[in-house]
Amino acid sequence: MAERKPGIDKELIRELAELLDETGLTEIEIEREGLRVRVGRGGTVAQFAVPSVSATPPAAAAAAAATAVAAVTDLAKHPGAVTSPMVGTAYRGPAPGSKPFVDIGSKVMAGDTLLIVEAMKTMNQIPAPRAGTVTQILIEDGQPVEFGEPLMIIE
Repeated sequence: MAERKPGIDKELIRELAELLDETGLTEIEIEREGLRVRVGRGGTVAQFAVPSVSATPPAAAAAAAATAVAAVTDLAKHPGAVTSPMVGTAYRGPAPGSKPFVDIGSKVMAGDTLLIVEAMKTMNQIPAPRAGTVTQILIEDGQPVEFGEPLMIIE
């Protein structure tokens, strides 16, 4: 007798798609009892999966991507880096259209709110780890961020 394949759990896929929207992720994958489900939406993942004609040779494009990743890694090691404590969506101000908490050149004290990271419908204030001046802001308002991603530099 032929082994019956399990049906597609549409409710699970809907839940995963909603989780993508809530967290700002572009892809999520789970595995249960030997069944693997991956849900993704348009973004950088699709760009690498689709072959394209480019004036840049693939080796040069790979080197540029590696350099970009190294630059982010280097900024995360900066002594004044403020990194994201979670995966979510970063907001520079307390409400849409409002003035940002800080700008480049702002002087901050330890504990001052720098920005908000929304994760699973919860707004998490990100405090300044130390006093200093904001010299770089590495994210845009409403940008998805990953755990450990550098958000700002305070010197």
